[in-house]
Amino acid sequence: MSFFSKLRDRLGRSSSRLEQGIEAIVEEAPDAPPEAAPDAAETAPVPPPPAPERRGLIGRLFGGEAAPAPDRAAEGPRRVLDDEMLESLEDLLITADMGVDTAARVAANLAQGRMGRRLSVAEIKAALAAEIARIMEPVARPLPLYPTRPQVVLVVGVNGSGKTTTIGKLASQFRAAGKTVVIAAGDTFRAAAVEQLQVWGARAGVPVLTAPEGSDPASLAFDALTRAEAEGADLLLIDTAGRLQNRADLMEELAKIVRVIRKKDPDAPHNTLLVLDATTGQNALTQVEIFRKIADVSGLVMTKLDGTAKGGVLVALADRFGLPIHAIGVGEQIDDLQPFDPEEFAAALVGLGR
Repeated sequence: MSFFSKLRDRLGRSSSRLEQGIEAIVEEAPDAPPEAAPDAAETAPVPPPPAPERRGLIGRLFGGEAAPAPDRAAEGPRRVLDDEMLESLEDLLITADMGVDTAARVAANLAQGRMGRRLSVAEIKAALAAEIARIMEPVARPLPLYPTRPQVVLVVGVNGSGKTTTIGKLASQFRAAGKTVVIAAGDTFRAAAVEQLQVWGARAGVPVLTAPEGSDPASLAFDALTRAEAEGADLLLIDTAGRLQNRADLMEELAKIVRVIRKKDPDAPHNTLLVLDATTGQNALTQVEIFRKIADVSGLVMTKLDGTAKGGVLVALADRFGLPIHAIGVGEQIDDLQPFDPEEFAAALVGLGR
C-alpha cells in the first residue's frame, strides 16, 4: 500500500468529519423556487448541442488534462454558495481543528470567484483541497542535508509526542540510504526512551550512545559528537527530554547541550526538529510557541495522524508559523514516516479519492 493510501485511510476520522459536514451543509440548501411553466413554443423538442470537452475542476486547479463535462445528476445535490453556507463551512473547518483564524482565511479564499454559484460536495472538497495545498506548499521541505560531517540534528518535543520513535525511523531511513548515523540517547531521565532507541539502533545497525540514568545530557551529547567526528559519520541525532512541566529546567538543559556541542562545532546544531503529536490538536500551536523560545526550531515533524480527527491542526501550524514541515507519520512502521507532500495531505484530509 502506498503512503498516500495509508494517509488517506488513516486520516479517515478527519476526512469523514469534513465529508459528512460538507454533505450536511449542501443538503441543508433551501428549496429552489418552482420553475415557470414553459410556453407552447418551447415544448417542441430541440436536440441538445454536443457537450464540449472542458477541464474538470481538479484539472483547472492543478493543470490536468481536459476532461468531459461532468454528469451533473451523478454529482448529487448542489447548493448556492452564500454567506450562510460560507459561515457553516468555516465552522466545520474549526471543528477539524484548523483554528479560527486559519478556518476564516481558508473559507474566504474558497469564496473568491465562487459566491453565488451552485456547488456540489465534490466541487467543495476539491476547492478546499486546493486551498489547503496552497497554504502548505511553501512549508513542505525535506530535512536539508549539508556537506558538514557530522550534521548535528537536535530533536525536541514533549514526552509522548513520538520523538524517540521518529529518531529511530530517521536513523533507519538514513542508514538505508547509505548514510552513517550516530544516535545520542539524551533523554537520560527516561529509561524507556533509551531502550526504545537501542531497539531501533540494533534494527538499523546504528550505534546508540547512552549514559547512566540521570546523567548530564550535555556531557553525553559532547561524547556523541566526539565519536561521530572520529568515525566520520554523516549524521548525529540527539534525543532530548521534554518535561514541559518544568520549563526553566528544560530551557537550561537544552541551552547547555547547545553550548557544549558548540565547543566542538560552532555551527551546531545544524537542524533543530520539533516533533508534534497530532492528537493534541490546538495544543500543538502552544508547543511550537514554547519550543521556539526554548530552542531555535528549524523544522517540524507531525506524528500520530492516524489516531486523530484533528488533522487540520497541521494547516493551522503552516498558516501561523510558516516553519518547514519535513515529515509526517501515520503509524509505527518505518515507512509510516515520510516526507510531507501538501497535495497528498490536502486530498487525504478532505476525503478526495474516497
